[in-house]
Amino acid sequence: MADDALFEFLHMEIVALVYKEQATREDIDKERVTCVSTLDAMGFRVGQGMIERFTKDCPTFKDDLDLMKFLCKDFWSTIFKKQIDNLRTNHQGTYVLQDNKFALLTQFSSGKQYLEEAPKYLAFSCGLIRGALSNLGLESVVTAEVSLMPSCKFQVVIQKL
Repeated sequence: MADDALFEFLHMEIVALVYKEQATREDIDKERVTCVSTLDAMGFRVGQGMIERFTKDCPTFKDDLDLMKFLCKDFWSTIFKKQIDNLRTNHQGTYVLQDNKFALLTQFSSGKQYLEEAPKYLAFSCGLIRGALSNLGLESVVTAEVSLMPSCKFQVVIQKL
């Protein structure tokens, strides 16, 4: 339990630090894009390292769906201590992962006043997913959406090469 609180606190402080470093800039829209990119890049690197450790003893995955199921069950459980609540796909390379009680958003109130702030707390996790998939051989675009706190959806679009 203490590990979870430490991870959540560290994540909040990293987000605050990245945004604080960019706060001196004039252009707010450019600042937001730069901060999200920085947090995404951090998550990407962490995702690459973690998936390498988790899959070293696993058999190869038969297809993209099998890989996504592993990501939603085993990988997510190891990081956030719970599985993804819902995985949907159109069987054409687009997946939607829904977490109804996302750990990095639970410290916020459920009111709508925090919805505007939520995306900056999801950038690291988007990078985490993207990095894990990249290290498993799938290039992807990962976006996150919050319509009701602390629930969020991650949309993963696999890039076909």
